[in-house]
Amino acid sequence: MADESSQKSHVIFIPYPLQGHVIPSVNLAIKLASKGFTITFINTHAVHHQTAKAHPDIGSDIFAKVRESGLDIRYATVSDGLPVEFDRSLNHDQFMASLLHEFSAHVDEVVSRIVGSGEKVHCLIADTFFVWPSKIAKKFGLLYVSYWTEPALVFTLYYHLDLLRENGHFGQQECREDTIKYIPGVEAVEPRDMMSYLQDTDTTSVCHQIIFNAFQDAKNADFVLCNTVQDLELGTISALHAKVPFYAIGPIFPPGFTKSNVATSLWSESDCSQWLDKKPHGSVLYASFGSYAHVKKSELIEIAKGLALSKVSFLWVLRPDIVSSDDTDPLPVGFKEEVKDRSMIIPWCCQNAVLAHPATGGFLTHCGWNSILESTWCGVPLLCFPLLTDQFTNRKLVVDDWKMGINLSNKRPITKEEVSDNVNCLMSWKSGDEYRVKVKEVRKSLENALAPNGSSGTNLDLFIKQLKAKCQIKPISQ
Repeated sequence: MADESSQKSHVIFIPYPLQGHVIPSVNLAIKLASKGFTITFINTHAVHHQTAKAHPDIGSDIFAKVRESGLDIRYATVSDGLPVEFDRSLNHDQFMASLLHEFSAHVDEVVSRIVGSGEKVHCLIADTFFVWPSKIAKKFGLLYVSYWTEPALVFTLYYHLDLLRENGHFGQQECREDTIKYIPGVEAVEPRDMMSYLQDTDTTSVCHQIIFNAFQDAKNADFVLCNTVQDLELGTISALHAKVPFYAIGPIFPPGFTKSNVATSLWSESDCSQWLDKKPHGSVLYASFGSYAHVKKSELIEIAKGLALSKVSFLWVLRPDIVSSDDTDPLPVGFKEEVKDRSMIIPWCCQNAVLAHPATGGFLTHCGWNSILESTWCGVPLLCFPLLTDQFTNRKLVVDDWKMGINLSNKRPITKEEVSDNVNCLMSWKSGDEYRVKVKEVRKSLENALAPNGSSGTNLDLFIKQLKAKCQIKPISQ
C-alpha cells in the first residue's frame, strides 16, 4: 500500500472576493494546512491590491509569515475581469456581472497553469456563490468542495428555491406572505426573514442570476463545508445531509483570534485599545456595519442622533464608503463635537480585538455571519440592523431563535428615539442582562464544537478522511 501520509493532498482554494468571505477562507486554509494539506490560495488582484494598501508591509504574499511556521500555503492572484483600481463599491452590479461572466476564464487559466506545471492537485475548494466550480473541477479531474461561509439555514433556503417558487413564496408578482413551513429541517420561517434577494419581486438582477446558477452548480459538489455549529442548526443540517455531504466545521477563527498572521483587512486598522482601556467594564457599544453593505444616509443620520440621545459611550466604525464612496462625510453637522467626550469614530479596526476587550458590552451590527460568530465567542450581545442578503435571516437566528440580541428598530423608517431606547435596553445592566446570559449559553455551544472530540473537529476529520478516500478513485490530472 502506498504511504498515504507522505503524499500530501494539494488543494486549490478560491474565496469569493469580498472581505466577509476572504476571512473565513483564509482561516480554513490555515486549518487545513495545519492538518497536512498543501494549499494554493488564490485571491483576486483587486483584493490583494486593497489589502496591500492597508498593510504596506505584506508585500506580494499574505501567507509569508504563516509559511515560516512550517505550513505549506502558496499564494497567487488572478484578475476578476475588471481593472484593479475600478471602484467595486460604487459599481456593485458591474462587479457582480464580471464575477458572473468573466472571472471563470481567468480562474481556468491559473488552474490550468498549476496543474500543467506537474503539480499533483487533488481538489478545488471554492465559495458556494461562484457559478463555475464544478465545471472547472470536472475539466481538470479534481474533487469539488463547496465552502459556505453563512449559516446552514441560509444555504437550505437557497437550495430549496424550487419549493419556494412552487409554493408561491418566491418569484411571483404577488408572493404569499404566510409562514413557510415546508422547507426540510426548518420548522418555520417568515417571508420577511428570508434573504433580501428572496424578498425581491424583480428576480432578473445580476445577483439573482448568480444565486440561481451557483446553487445549481453546488448540487454537483462532492462535499459542502459550512462555517456553522452543528448543535445550533441540528435540524437544518440533518435534513441537508440527506441530500448533500454537508459538514458543519465552524466557527473557523484565526489561531490567535485577536491576532492573525495573515492580513485580510481591506482598510487600515485604527488601534482602539488605549481608548477602550479607560472605559468601565461592559460600558461601550461597538457599532459596525461590516465591510460591504451600504446604509441609507437618512438612516445613518437617525442612528447617529439616536446614539447622541442615548448618552452611551460608543466606538463606531464608519467605512469611508458606508453611504457611498462619493459621500465621505455623511454624519449630521455638529455630531462629532456633541459626542466627542464619549465616542471614538474610526474608518476601520481589528473587530476581534474590540469585541474581546472587557469594556465592550454590546455590538450594533448589520448581522453579517462573521460578526455574529465573533461577538458570540466574546460573549457580547447584539443590537441588530440587517441591511442586505443573508443578514435578515441571520437576525432571525440571533433575536428570535437564540434570543441573544434585540432589533435596533421594529419598523422602518427608523427614528432616533427608538435607536436610543434600544441602545439603552441592550446596554443597561438590568434590561440587558437576559441577552448577556443567552449569548454566553450560545458561546458554550461554540466552545463545545471546538473542544477535543467536539462536533466541528470530528466533522472536519471525517471530511478529510472521505476526501482522501475519494481521491484514490477519482482520476487526478498529472
